[in-house]
Parts: sequence; structure tokens; C-alpha cells
Amino acid sequence: MQTEGFVLVDIGAAAKAFALAPIEVSTLKADEVLIESEAFGLNYADVMARLGLYREAPPRPCVLGYELVGRVTEVGAAVDAQLIGQRVLAFTRFGAYARHAKTTANAIVSIGDMPAHEALPFATQGVTAHYMAEVLSPIQAHDRVLVQAAAGGVGSFLVQLAKRKGAIVYGKIGSDVKKAYLQSLGVDVVVNYKKEAYSKTLATHLGQQKLSASFNAVGGRSAKTDLKLLGPGGRLFLFGGADLATRKGLFGKLSFLWEMGFVLPIGLMMQSKNILGVNMLKIAEAHPQVIQNSMAEMLRLYHNGELQLPHISTYHFSKFTEAHEALGEGQTTGKIVVSWI
Repeated sequence: MQTEGFVLVDIGAAAKAFALAPIEVSTLKADEVLIESEAFGLNYADVMARLGLYREAPPRPCVLGYELVGRVTEVGAAVDAQLIGQRVLAFTRFGAYARHAKTTANAIVSIGDMPAHEALPFATQGVTAHYMAEVLSPIQAHDRVLVQAAAGGVGSFLVQLAKRKGAIVYGKIGSDVKKAYLQSLGVDVVVNYKKEAYSKTLATHLGQQKLSASFNAVGGRSAKTDLKLLGPGGRLFLFGGADLATRKGLFGKLSFLWEMGFVLPIGLMMQSKNILGVNMLKIAEAHPQVIQNSMAEMLRLYHNGELQLPHISTYHFSKFTEAHEALGEGQTTGKIVVSWI
């Protein structure tokens, strides 16, 4: 069938990189569903793809996007037909920047009449936080946890999941405007890395202690710094490379890699430290049930009053490129939603 969506046709500024154009949605496979979209979410990986820095992105022209809320209009031969007509939150592995998108039936969760803007944070961002903090290597009570980009969608969920467990949380931000928000979530120490060397500030607060875990979506030299701050049993979660977006050309990319450092497995063993790489696209491909389970659990916690929503900014689709630029320039906190309605 034919629909329309925002197609990535070039790299660079959003207005140049995207075009709202007709697209063809291929025939459903047996385990897939087709969803008529109400709204979709933006994630920083989308910015990286727009800048030509995300190797997982499909070749251009392509339709980006990992998540949407909408109504199921068609199902594959192996899918329960009772799903038709249900409103769902869906993880899509690309393709969500369109009025119609498809995904596998085990990557959706029914949401009833829950508003789209409330549900969307629990897809990519909520799932990423839950997978790291509750599935891959669960946070423990009294852990000392650093959350980089703590005011973002993933970061704000990580903060809340860590505080639920009784952890001490250090939140790293780049603007004092975000400080009050993090304090409202229960962050114990807020660090503005643009005003102070966060490693020195953390070392002062930690005293003789070390970090138990660092959740790092930045990469570059911060990864090496965080590894030094970890104590025995410490875990460094690497789930993004936002610092790469600030680097120009081949030299910039090489310096990004160099600054991350080179780690020998035997060194990690001797120090009893751990580096955990997280790419939710790979998890979705290999273990889609994990995605569905994490979405459902995060929604359950929210409906039980155990989680609060991150700050949500909703843009009409006519302002799509403005939303993309705002995310890329670090002007936002929490979740960005683009509505077709």
C-alpha cells in the first residue's frame, strides 16, 4: 500500500535532510501487523542518522523512527485477528516516521485510550532504561550510579528506576535549567559538566567509595573517565555516542575512538570491572519478546504510580524539522513527540 512519511534523503540540517513524500509499505509477513499512526517519537539515534553517523541506519532514501502509537488495521496470517482495531504502542526498528508502519506482533503493547504522547516515552527510551537497569544487570540497593544525559528520556527513566531500588544517583547535565527537574526525580547530586570537571566533582562526593554503575550515552573520553570511576564489580553501560555528533570529518571520528581508549579483557577481569554494550535494535532483532516485556512492565509501573513521565514536547508534523533540530541541538529535555493529528 502507499502512504506518506518523512524520508531521509540527505545528511545535514533537518530541513535539507528530510522530505515528506509518498512511500510504499510492503506486504505484511505472517508475523507482522500494519498500524495507522497517530504520532511517533524522536530519539537521539535519529539525529545521528541524519548526520550520517549512525551505521545501523538503512541506506538512503529511508524512513527512520523506532516507535509509534496508532491503531492496528491489518495483521499477517499468523497473527490473531482480534488485534485489528486496537490502539497500540509499537517498537518498529525503523519506519515509524510514516502515517502507516509495520512491525512484528511481538513488538507491540495494547494501550486502550491512553494518550499517544503519554505512551510514546515507554517505547525506545523506556525499554532501553528497563533493559539495562532491570534485565541486563539490575541495579541494586545502595549502588552508586552515574547517569549521563540524566534529563533526557532514557536518563530520566534510569534515574527513577535507580531510586526505586534505593541507589545513590549522580546526574550529569549540560545546563542548570535542568537541575530542578532532576532534583524533583530524586537525584542526589547534580553535576553540570560545562561548569565543572564531573570526574573531580564525583570523586569529591564519593570519597573513598567508587561508582557501582555508569550509564553512558555520550562515549568519547567520558567512557574512559567513567571506567576509572568504577570500583570492583562496577558496570559501564555504553548505549550511545552523542559526543560523535560534535566531531567533524574523519579526524573527528578517529579522535572520538582514540579518546574512548583501548581495553584489554584481562585488565577488566583483574579489576573486576565490566563494559556492557547496548544496542536495542540488535536486541529487538534477536529477542523481540524482551522489547515487548520491557514496554509492558514500564507501562505497568507508570499506571501504578511508580514512575512519572519525562517532560514531553509535542510538535505537529508540519513542525517536524524544527523538532529534529531542537533535539540535535540539545534544547530539549525528556521526550519529543510528533503528531499526525
